[in-house]
Formats: sequence, C-alpha cells, structure tokens
Amino acid sequence: MSDGTQAGQTAAAVRTPVGRPLLSLALTSMMDAVGAHSGAVYLRPGEEPVLQMAVTAGLPRAFSAPWERVGLNAPIPVAEAVRERRLVWVGGEEDMARRYPRIAVVLPYPFALAALPVATESRVYGAVYVTWPGSHPPELSEREREELTAGCERLAARLERAAAENLTLRVESDLMDAWSIGGTADTLGTVEAARMVTRLPYGLCSLDLSGRVGFANTAAADLLGVPVRRLLGAQLWAAVPWLNDPSYEERYRAALIGQAPVSFVALRPPSDWLSFRLYPSTTGISVRITRARNVSEPKPSPARPGDAPTRLVSMSQALSLAGALTETVTVQDVVGLVADEIAPTVGSQALALLGARAGRLHVLGQHGYPDPHVVERYDGMPLSAASPGAHAVAHVVPSFFASRRQLERLYPAERSAPDGFAAWAYLPLIASGRPVGACVLAYARPREFSTHERAVLASMAGLIAQALDRALLYDVKHQLAHGLQAALLPHSLPRLPGVQAAARYLPATRGMEIGGDFYDLVPSRPLAAAVIGDVQGHNVTAAGLMGQLRTAVRAYTTVGQEPAEVMRSTNRLLIDLGSDLFASCLYLRLDPAHGRAVMARAGHPPPLLRRADGQVRVLDLAGGPLLGIDASAAYPTTEVELSPGCVLALYTDGLIESPGVDIEDAVAELGRRLGEGGDRPLEELADDLVGPYAAAEQRIDDVALLLLRAGDSDS
Repeated sequence: MSDGTQAGQTAAAVRTPVGRPLLSLALTSMMDAVGAHSGAVYLRPGEEPVLQMAVTAGLPRAFSAPWERVGLNAPIPVAEAVRERRLVWVGGEEDMARRYPRIAVVLPYPFALAALPVATESRVYGAVYVTWPGSHPPELSEREREELTAGCERLAARLERAAAENLTLRVESDLMDAWSIGGTADTLGTVEAARMVTRLPYGLCSLDLSGRVGFANTAAADLLGVPVRRLLGAQLWAAVPWLNDPSYEERYRAALIGQAPVSFVALRPPSDWLSFRLYPSTTGISVRITRARNVSEPKPSPARPGDAPTRLVSMSQALSLAGALTETVTVQDVVGLVADEIAPTVGSQALALLGARAGRLHVLGQHGYPDPHVVERYDGMPLSAASPGAHAVAHVVPSFFASRRQLERLYPAERSAPDGFAAWAYLPLIASGRPVGACVLAYARPREFSTHERAVLASMAGLIAQALDRALLYDVKHQLAHGLQAALLPHSLPRLPGVQAAARYLPATRGMEIGGDFYDLVPSRPLAAAVIGDVQGHNVTAAGLMGQLRTAVRAYTTVGQEPAEVMRSTNRLLIDLGSDLFASCLYLRLDPAHGRAVMARAGHPPPLLRRADGQVRVLDLAGGPLLGIDASAAYPTTEVELSPGCVLALYTDGLIESPGVDIEDAVAELGRRLGEGGDRPLEELADDLVGPYAAAEQRIDDVALLLLRAGDSDS
C-alpha cells in the first residue's frame, strides 16, 4: 500500500509497520467463513494501473504465476472486480472457459471462483479472490456473498485506517501447510501407525501443498527406486527423474485445484508401469502407488538435464501469454496487450514496439513514456545507427542494461536523449527466421537481469513477434481491402436537379472487410438514375464483380436504355462473365420534375418511401429474379411517387438482417425511424439510420444505404 510519497523519500523514516499480518488474517477469515480452499489478496501499488499479489493461501503461488502482477485492464476476474467495483462470480469450468478462456487454458480444472474489490468510497486498495472445488453449486449463495463483501469492506477500512495513521504493511508469507519434515513416527503420530503403513503391500507417500514429500513408506521407495531419505523434503517429480515431466506435475495441480481424486500411470524405465492415485485435501495430497497391468501407453518425454522444478511456472506464463496474443488482430491490439498485461507482469513501467522495414526502424506504438518524442526519434532510424534498438534488430541479439551508466558507456549518444528511466531490455522480435522489429522495456529503477529473467523475456519476445508479424500482415490486407473498396464505390455523389442525395457504406467486420454492396447515381440525360445492389460474398471476387456491374449499369444508362432493359442487359452480362455469384439490384429512373420515378427490381429488398406528411410505405412491388440465374428473365417496371418532400430509402439486406430478428420486424423498425427523422437534413438522417450498425463491433454483412429526397438540391 502506498500513501503517494515520492520514491526518493526514505519510507522507514516516516512510517511505522503494521504489527500483525493484516492481509493473511483477513484472507483466512473470509475463506473460513465461506468454506473456500484457496485465495489471494492483491494490492494496488500507489497509483500504478496494476494489481500486485500480496499474499496467497491454500495453493502454491506458482499456480498463479501468470497473474502475480496484472494490469487493471487485464481480462481476469480480479482486474474486472476492481474496474467495475463489483463481485465477479465464475461458477465452474465451463463458465471460466466461456468468459476467461486464457485462464482456462492454464488452469483447465473444475473450480469456482469469486473476486471482489477491496475499496472504500474514495479509493480502491486492491482485490481478493477465493476458490472452491468444482463440487461447489453453480451459484454463489446469499450468505457467501454477504460474508465475502463484509470481509472485503472490513479489510478496506483497515487499510484506510493504516494509511491515515501513516502505517505500512509488513511483508507477509503465503499461508501454506507448515508440515515439518521428520521421521515416520513424527509424521504419522504413533509408532504403531507407522508400522502398519510400512507393512502395506502398496506404496504410500504424503505431499504438502508444494508437492514436497513428508512421508513415504518402504513399498513406495521400492516402487519408485529412490531411497526414502532422498524423497523426504523434495518435490516428488524432482526426486524421481522419470517423473520429471510436466504431464505428471499437471495431475498434481489438477488434484489440488479441483480437490478431487486424480489418477495417472507412468513408466519406470525400462518397462515397469506404475499406477498413481492422488487423494487431495486442503492440507496436502496422499498418494497411493501400485503396479499397473496391461498398459500400452506411449512413453512420456524424458527428463532433460538441468530441468528446474519451477518449469511449470514458465509453461503457465507461456500458455497465458500465447492465449492472450491469439486474440490480437491489429498492430495496435498487440501494443495494447503488451502495455496492459505483459509489461506489468515483468515489472516494466514503459515500452515501445519498433518495426523494421527497408533497413529502417519504425515506431509502431509506445506506452508509459512521459515524453513521446523520446520514442519518436527511432522513427526512420537506419539499422546501422549506433543505437541499442537498431543494434537489437540488426544483430538479432537482445541487450540488457542494468543502469543508465551501463547504457551510456556502450551508446554515448543516449546521453542527449534521456527518457527518465533507469534500466532497459531491448528484445529483438523474430518471426519465421527474420527480424520484424524490437520490443523495448523500460524500468523506473536500476535492475539486474538474472539469467532466468533474461530467458523468460526472450521467450516472451518470441511470442510477441509471432503476433506482431500476423498483425502487420493483417494491417496491410486491411488497408488493401479498404483501398479497393474505396476505388470501386463513388468518391462523391453528383448533384442532380430536383433531387438531394446521401449515401453510407459500412463493410462487414469479418473476413477482409470488403464486400459486394454498391450504389451509384448516374447523371444521364434527359433523366438521371439511381442504383443499389449486392453481389454475393465478402471477398475480392465479390468486390471485383461489383465494380463490373456498377460500370455496366452506368454504361447501359448512359446509352439511353429503359430501366427494364438495363436490368436485362446487366443480367445477361453477369451470366456471360461465367461467375458463380449472384447479385440483387434495384434500379430507379428519376423524374423529379413530374414527381415520379420508374423502378425495376431484381431480388432486392423493397425500398421505403416517406411522403411529405410523414407517412412511410414499403414499396414491395413486382420484380424479377436475382441477376445471374436466368438469361431469359424479365424485369417488370413500376412507377413510384417522387413528389417534393418525399424521401426514398434504398438499402441492402445488411441493414435489416440480424440474428434472431424477423425481417418484417426489422423493415418496420427502419420505416419507423425514417418516419420520425425524415424532415432532418439528409446527411443527419443517413447517420441516424445506420447508427446502430456503425457502432456494432460485429457486422456479419455489408451495409449500403442511399437516400433520395425530391426537392431543390443542396447548394
């Protein structure tokens, strides 16, 4: 907890430590009140937008390693509880997979979780989460909700009081089982009990919550092939070489988190299969070991020399990060993820992502720098420059600087552009064997980078590189798609005598965000024409065919063909092109001087007509089939009203089709909004009609809208 004092002050000189383990007592009190078997308290350090795990209970901290330090924007329950200042409940394995898939990837076990903010009306101090085994009911009871809420309120009040009294919190140890390692009699309670267990024909051993062996009988030692003295006090998978495999360690985690028995078989070289049955409780795990029969499973990957017992922590972090990065789409998504989740996890206060193209660096994004111009100096910098960022990309070698003095000794030019930070990691981003850029992590204080930390940062850089490479490709395709779409649609609508016009186009948000919807106004003489259509599909083929149809309609109109003949000619052209795609189309020959228009329709949604008195009518008139189906198809025409003040709304089906919504209801709703806003300026009316679709994050289809109002055109 921070009271906002400057980093340069000596905290010990002005603050007195709290005399008892406040966080541990509060956490265990809440867990006991609701029967939870694990939990943790997070605190917010000062005004940083992060949560730092302060104390855990019931499970090893390694299980939560990917979330030991998280950004407030991270999509995890404790961060969400703080952001929204409410209790977040996750009712089980399926609920977790649906709402928080990245946690489910790392912890795919049946358990329930509740997260709550620790906050007063004026300040958020942190958050608490507690978990139950998967046997917990899918809903949190009212009593449990009240107990947890009251516990967090009491903790927040105590933290507020400690801040007011200028007290700091002592560093508290995690609450794990403090089982001492001793002889069998001490472990089991009586000598006779120890003798009884020793006589059993199968192996028995006891593990604490960290996986350390507290007892093992003779049969267990014989089956494992390791003396009891080497087992005691060691993690089982570390003491037994052929059990040093993440798949076996994962079974131990599954038993502890799910609080349910778990079984697995393992091969003791060269050919003996053993069966392990794990019986968990809130204090540890009892393991029964027997010989397995008729086993034909593949041999697990052998343990490698130097494998550390903490290997699962790195694997969990990698799984969590990989899951997060698969959700990124654009370069800015990658920048945001690294800033909100990865940088806080590794303790970095600022970052910059640099791309490499044509022998130069380009700034893709930055976060946390007080002066953005410090990062912008990299933009356009040649890779041959004497700069740590350029060196990391050009030589594909990470660089770590524990202090400014160390940085300036190797790169004297850095003295001229101080960024306000004291330690840096320059990580090359390599994808498909080539450098795509660099990630710069900056730290507020000097920092020695250990061998393990350098390896973790290098691994993270590899994952970031893959996501960045994919995002760069997406951004290029995105720009190409929008450029193609813009080239195929009218850049502006021509002014027509006696008619005002406004148009809108929204691409689908799936695929390449390019489609076959089109519209056009053709200022031909003596009468102008309007057209709207929709080619099947949302890809380059559909867009290309759309451009051909729009050009054809404009050409047939310019040479003076009547509406019915324009549709027949366009239909034959589409069939002659040999395309497998169909298209709908609505064509209008405009005659505002006589207050009318002539309409031909080919399978297109009917237009809406709003009269000057505000009444709206659906012009569901006769028409022909979709273009591209029948070469002999006819397209009858109908005369429609276009008197002064009338508004015609031509649209594609993307404006009225939504999952679970009836088409007729959607058309009626569109007509209602047209009737209510039809007197507004046409541009405002167009924005209003497409507004709900423009704001939607997901659009399954393109949306095109063309509005025509009879009367004097805008000046």
